[in-house]
Amino acid sequence: MKSHSKREIEVISFLELEGKRFFTIADIRKFFKSRSSFTFAIHKLKSKKRIVKINKEKYYLIPIQAFRGKWSEHPFIIIDEIFNGKSYFIGGKAAAHYWGLIEQIPTEIDVYSTARQGKRKIFDFTINFRRVRKIGKFAERKIKEHKFNIATKEMSRKWI
Repeated sequence: MKSHSKREIEVISFLELEGKRFFTIADIRKFFKSRSSFTFAIHKLKSKKRIVKINKEKYYLIPIQAFRGKWSEHPFIIIDEIFNGKSYFIGGKAAAHYWGLIEQIPTEIDVYSTARQGKRKIFDFTINFRRVRKIGKFAERKIKEHKFNIATKEMSRKWI
């Protein structure tokens, strides 16, 4: 693991003490005097694999207890944070597995949204963003006290 500057340690310590694994630019802006010093610090933390960019404004802090810098968060939580909890649902084989309709654990997760399309690899899983015109029926569930949207059990039967 690479060494950290005093400012980086200060930012990481603040986030760890506050219990913020997911944080925004606004959460840590107070540690920097200028935008350039802020962007440089974010760049260094990403290159040292201490943070992962989730969306335009949000990052994920790899906790200090991560063994050799390896860490993973539940994919459904990451997906919810990407969309800030709105306008999406998890479908496909991941939803079928969640509802116990199949036993195979999928390595790719299909996410249906009105805003995004394409693929993205985060940690050890791949997210397939599928654009739809209208968000279908979904259920709101929780994992580790974090809400996420998933296709209903009836809707998930079509992916068996």
